Order: sequence, then C-alpha cells, then structure tokens
Amino acid sequence: MRSDSYSNKRTTSSKPGSSDCPKSGKPGGTRYGKSGYNKSGSDKSGNSRSRKAVKSGSGSYSYKRIEKEKQLPPDPAEIRDILGIVSAFRISKLTPIGAYLSPISNTPETDKATNKDSEFTEVSEATETAKVGRISGNFEILLPKNEMTGHEFRRGSIIEAYLYLDSEDRPIATLNAPVLSIGGLTLLKCSETTQMGAFLDWGLIKELFLPFKEQTYRVKKGDNVLVTLYLDKSSRLCASMKIYKLLKTDSPYNANEHVEGFVYELSEEHGAYVAVDNIYSALIPKRELVKKVKIGETLNLRVSKVLADGKLELAMREQSHLQLSDDCDKIYNELKASTKGFLPYHDKTESLIIKNKFNMSKIAFKRAIGHLYKQGMIVITEDGIYLSE
Repeated sequence: MRSDSYSNKRTTSSKPGSSDCPKSGKPGGTRYGKSGYNKSGSDKSGNSRSRKAVKSGSGSYSYKRIEKEKQLPPDPAEIRDILGIVSAFRISKLTPIGAYLSPISNTPETDKATNKDSEFTEVSEATETAKVGRISGNFEILLPKNEMTGHEFRRGSIIEAYLYLDSEDRPIATLNAPVLSIGGLTLLKCSETTQMGAFLDWGLIKELFLPFKEQTYRVKKGDNVLVTLYLDKSSRLCASMKIYKLLKTDSPYNANEHVEGFVYELSEEHGAYVAVDNIYSALIPKRELVKKVKIGETLNLRVSKVLADGKLELAMREQSHLQLSDDCDKIYNELKASTKGFLPYHDKTESLIIKNKFNMSKIAFKRAIGHLYKQGMIVITEDGIYLSE
C-alpha cells in the first residue's frame, strides 16, 4: 500500500527492467540464424567462427568470417551504452548490402586520428551534441541498403543513427529513429498481445515488447499506453509502464492553471496517478474524483496545488466560487425535471450517492443547495429538497 505522503505513494516497483524480453521480437524466434550460427559465433556443432553481414536469400543478412580482423560483430552486451539512442557513427565501408558503421568515441584524440584518413566528413550541428557512448573496439554495425535511399554517403562520412537489435538479436542501425529512446517517455499503441506480453507499434519493423511484469494493468490490443524504454538483462530493448520515478517534478504550471493529463495508474486508496503533458508527475486525490476515470484516459484538469517536492495535485472541477453556479444549475434542473419537484437528497445523504447522482462532492452539494435555499428557490426538509412554490 502507498503511504499517506504523495512523494512516496508507490505500490509496485517503479524501476523498469525486472523482467526479460523474449529472444526474438515475437514468440517463435530460433537460436540459430539461417547461416547456421548462433549469437556467440558458433555453428550448431559448437565450432567457433568469426562472421560478417552478408545478404541471405530472404533479403535479410547473416554473418561470414572477417578475414582481416578475425573479430566478431559486437555482442549486444558490449554496446549497451549506444543501444536505444541516437549516436554518431563513421561510415567505414560501403557494400552492395549497405554501409558498415563504426561508433565514434567521444575522446578527441580518437576522433582526430580517425579524421586523418577520411575521404569525406559531414558533421551536422546535431551530431556535435549527439549522445555518444564510450565504446571502444574494432567492430562494425550494418546500416541496411534500404535505409540509405535518398542519401549520398561516402566512406568517412559521419552520420547519426539509432541502434537496436533485429529479430535475431543482432545489432542493426537505422536512420529512422523511433519515437522512444532509453529513459524517455511516450504514448504507444498496442498492436498485439500474446501469452508473453504485449507488442507496441513504435515505428520500426520489429515491434517493441512490453512484458507482463512491466505492465501496471493487463494491456489489450488497441490500448494507448505511456511507457519508457529500458534494456533487459540480455541487452534487449523493452518497454515498461512503471514510469512513476521517471516523471519530472519541475513543471511550469501554477495553482488554478488548466492542464492536460494522461491517467496511467489508479489507486483505491489515493486516487488517480496522472502524467501531465506525458512528462510531469501529478495526482488526482481520491476526494477530487467526482466521476469514474479509466487508465489510458486523457483529461482536462485544474492544478489545485503545487506540492513542496514539485509534484502537482489536480482537480476535476473548477474553484468553488466558479463552480457554484454550475452546481446550482445542475441541481435546480434536476428538481424541475423530477416528479412533483422533489429529490430525496439532503445534507445527511451519503457522499457516494451524491457523487453518483450529481457528479459532485458532498461539500459541493451542500454549498449549492445552501445557495439555492438562500435565494428562495428551494425548500430543504428531512426527506430531501423541494422546488419553492
């Protein structure tokens, strides 16, 4: 159970990564690729060989021996620092099946030495500020030919690419970066569910896996879910709905300003947890839930309070003096539409009954009928409220 302090209100682990992804993007992935080699470079009989990407009959690629360096392409665990982000790479060679990319170290001496023999260098402003992992080693990553359409690259060109693993867990680069990077947050639609979890559409051919253990409720096909991206123990990219600790607490909003928020978790004890603008941490307290809300719903809300730690408390209704007129109109119209101008509700009626009937709290109800009574528009009795004659 969450504690009474909003800053500590978590019932489940907020750190993504407590579960593993399936070996391939979807169930049914095989240990051995079409080339007959597993990820370690051994064939089915256990013989170890080096390998390099070549085109296979299906249009994908497999690996063959690197004659010069006698070295395997990187294991995913060796390049964790640059998986799932946009990084800078140098084109080391061009082949009929695509370009081979070498990660650029963020050590100035290494960059200077690499520039010396380049035939062509193209550094964009974005490249200079790109997040580059501290990766060393003599290996290359394939940028498939179909990714290069419309570009004129040369050996030595510096480009930005997003690195992920293909359906056989081999490192692959793309120029069409998806909408989500490591540690980021975004809304994605569920395209399929299986016995292992859910798959999300994130703009790549290989869909993003959302394990059951990383779901805060059982996701269904078509659901929009707010997720982050993490690497599991096997260095595979996975999604997680456990985002509480990733939400920011430095929003630009002040009390009584209106915001848009995505409901990502519900608590019977505390209320609805909301991501304002999909990035800021907020809560609709239980007392402010004047109507039923659902996970995955986007709501227009009012900031009722900015807490000391920067988190936001939200309300579904306007301030009392602004809301009073609407509440009075709602109750008065209900009375006019009722039989004999009577409603069996009064200041002793249970809060839940009032909430279900009028979509307002008991405090708001009492304030409204008190105002109507002072205006001489209704009569309050032990049985309920009547229209004045």
